[in-house]
Amino acid sequence: MRLSQFFISTLKEAPNEAELPSHKLMLRAGYIKRLSSGLYTWMPLGLRVLRKVEAVVREEMNKSGGIELLMPAVQPAELWEETGRWAVFGPQMLKIKDRHDNLFCFGPTHEEVITDIARREVKSYRQLPLNFYQIQTKFRDEVRPRFGVMRAREFMMKDSYSFHANYESLEQTYRVMYATYSRIFTRLGLQFRAVAADTGAIGGDGSHEFHVLADSGEDGLAFCPTSDYAANVELAEAIAPQEPRAAATQELQKVITPGQKTIEEVASFFSVSAQQVLKAIAVMDAENQFALLLLRGDHQLNEIKASKVLGGEFRFASDEDIHRHVGCRSGYIGPIKATVRVLADRSAAAMSDFICGANEDGFHYAGANFGRDVHLDEANVHDLRNVVAGDASPDGMGHLELCRGIEVGHIFQLRTKYSEALSATFLDENGKSQVMEMGCYGIGVSRIVGAAIEQNFDERGITLPAGMAPFQLAICPIGYKKNEGVRAAADQLYADLSAAGIEVLLDDRDERPGVMFADMELIGIPHRITLGDRGLKEGKVEYQGRRDSEKQEIVLTDIVAFTQAKLCA
Repeated sequence: MRLSQFFISTLKEAPNEAELPSHKLMLRAGYIKRLSSGLYTWMPLGLRVLRKVEAVVREEMNKSGGIELLMPAVQPAELWEETGRWAVFGPQMLKIKDRHDNLFCFGPTHEEVITDIARREVKSYRQLPLNFYQIQTKFRDEVRPRFGVMRAREFMMKDSYSFHANYESLEQTYRVMYATYSRIFTRLGLQFRAVAADTGAIGGDGSHEFHVLADSGEDGLAFCPTSDYAANVELAEAIAPQEPRAAATQELQKVITPGQKTIEEVASFFSVSAQQVLKAIAVMDAENQFALLLLRGDHQLNEIKASKVLGGEFRFASDEDIHRHVGCRSGYIGPIKATVRVLADRSAAAMSDFICGANEDGFHYAGANFGRDVHLDEANVHDLRNVVAGDASPDGMGHLELCRGIEVGHIFQLRTKYSEALSATFLDENGKSQVMEMGCYGIGVSRIVGAAIEQNFDERGITLPAGMAPFQLAICPIGYKKNEGVRAAADQLYADLSAAGIEVLLDDRDERPGVMFADMELIGIPHRITLGDRGLKEGKVEYQGRRDSEKQEIVLTDIVAFTQAKLCA
């Protein structure tokens, strides 16, 4: 492609709206242009990258036995009402009406639509298993769109759905899709990790997320470097301490602690570490019943784990709730003499001689112990916290480390959640009606572009892997418009490289070398060849890889073979 026949629009500075490196660089490089909050136009350069990601996804899905189709982006409310999700999916769903006042939504996901296809078309076990997929635009009305394509309202997604006669078949396809996703992200040159995950709003049983590792990632990941264990922090189990709870060595004392309400303030007041302070978190459970959740002072509550223990969604208690049930202000709550439901984290239950609130403003207890001062039934001890670095790995093979990740893929074993709701059945080999087992497998195609840039950038711009870059190689001729010899050599090299199947961008603009180099580095072209009058007189050109610190002089007649070798490497 000649740059004079293409279009790029680079910026020296990113707009103020941009926060993450990927967002800043995609705007500066002209990959995307903002239309409105969470809505972006994919410009020619960015679209080339997006299409390359899409091509790898499609190729690997086809290899795995996926069958491509394309479902409508706009979906009728009736389907969502059958599964009960029309009311519960939440404000993320963009709901619209047609001229006849019929309700529709702009699809945030397609479980209902694909299951409707299956229930209409699949009649016999002989037609199963099936794995349909599509690559299509989705819309979710994010409350706060941010980070460019990483959390946009409109995005490109590959979603696939499998249908099975039995659970064993679902498990087999799930394993195939796990391997398929691993190949996709490996081919794209990404550093990634697959982790066990919570199924969330989609529902179902087994679930794995695929994360691109990046410090800017929104998700915390826990993994064991000496085993294969990895999980989202939301799901990672914090196992109970192996040592039994130590016996009490201190007498219970009620201490005046005016104004000492936070864990840090209380620990400092008593000259102890936060590990010795018991944290009591007041909540209202799914049935609006008051409860106290006990954690060690240095640990953080895992809200997903807590919701499962509490039987559903919960909220944190208000000041009025706390005063009504325990008679004090937040900061002085504790389990001693409490007449409310008390649940303790495993690590908290192992504490002894701890400090806790006295359920009286301005007072704490020191030297408190379970058993003697607080009755704690074993049935009320649960895993309620986020894991921390150094925790024992749940597989018993070492200790956990933490990192950040950007979720780019998620696979689920849906089982029969949607097939039951929509009566997607088939006749088995005995002629009996059975409900189909289902799997669901999603990849954020547009999000991958942003996530890849979070892993691949420097102070000069984007450094995407060659398989994702908009062009493989740039030719930068110095004096193209003014020097006939340079122009002729550049045109011939462009023709030779193109004939060799290399994606070449010839910068035939009338620009200074510094401008050409800065643009090619910013937009992420992995290889660059520079031609100048002086070098051509010696029969040489300059080559420099995007990540190289030094240039190389290459004989002009060898440059095509040299470039091919570089690309193969």
